[in-house]
Amino acid sequence: MIRITRDSFRLAEVFTISRGSRTEAQVLTVHMERDGVTGRGECVPYGRYGETLDSVTAQLEASQGEVSALPAGAARNALDCAIWDMEAKALGKRAWDLANLPAPGPVTSAFTLSLDTPDNMRAAAARNSYRPLLKIKLGTPDDMARLEAVRAGAPEAAIVVDANEGWSAEIYSDLAPHLVRLGVQMVEQPLPAGQDDMLAEIARPLPVCADESCHDRASLPDLKGKYDMVNIKLDKTGGLTEALALRDAARAEGYTVMVGCMVGSSLAMAPAMLVAQGAEIVDLDGPLLLAEDRVPPLRFDGSTLHPPEPALWG
Repeated sequence: MIRITRDSFRLAEVFTISRGSRTEAQVLTVHMERDGVTGRGECVPYGRYGETLDSVTAQLEASQGEVSALPAGAARNALDCAIWDMEAKALGKRAWDLANLPAPGPVTSAFTLSLDTPDNMRAAAARNSYRPLLKIKLGTPDDMARLEAVRAGAPEAAIVVDANEGWSAEIYSDLAPHLVRLGVQMVEQPLPAGQDDMLAEIARPLPVCADESCHDRASLPDLKGKYDMVNIKLDKTGGLTEALALRDAARAEGYTVMVGCMVGSSLAMAPAMLVAQGAEIVDLDGPLLLAEDRVPPLRFDGSTLHPPEPALWG
């Protein structure tokens, strides 16, 4: 039996990217029950991919609990992760045991700085300068001022940049030397998906990561020569099952791996912990952006994220 609930979690502060702002994380939770055992999975419908709370709910209801009936995306993610959780609880094992994986250890997550004025971003960077890795949301005409401000606020932190498809090839080519000068370690999705062929023709002086251009294993052939890294998000792959398969396939083809998230609760991050083991960049800071979370939540020590308790997931 499948049951779907809508849940919202207040954010600690307004979160802004180049596409807009939000004050809460709105998610769908799938409760999958079989023989008295219930598992849970969470997804974040994403308007960039034409998803809404209503459309994803309709997909889940039509699926009748069959993962194979769903395409890659948020609906399949929530159902797939709920099934993993349910089967782990039914067998009295952990999800990583079912996947024949070693028990996960702690990972260090990036912390995302919301898009804001340069002064505010400098202040936010200074408040979080103790964190080893900061992720900056860019993709606007004023990006250099913001980047300079963040570097001034956190001179020792490693930095990665996410343009959220906000640049053209010309803008990226102009910015790239400055990204290198300021010690940026990676740039994520500088050009719009479907309009990124120029990445194969222009210089890439620092690693370029595919986010919106990479959903599941079927995306990999189109990334050749354009990207150096893939960002694996369970809401794109359609759950843990495909995320693990994408990670292995991407590594086999020579890509390095980033594991990312939408803005969701600890329930959404918990299964991604299995994919994050050994990843070059982990960006599972969703719970750090919330003013309220699941009980029990994932445990963070600063930017160090620990594996989930069974009561949360898996």
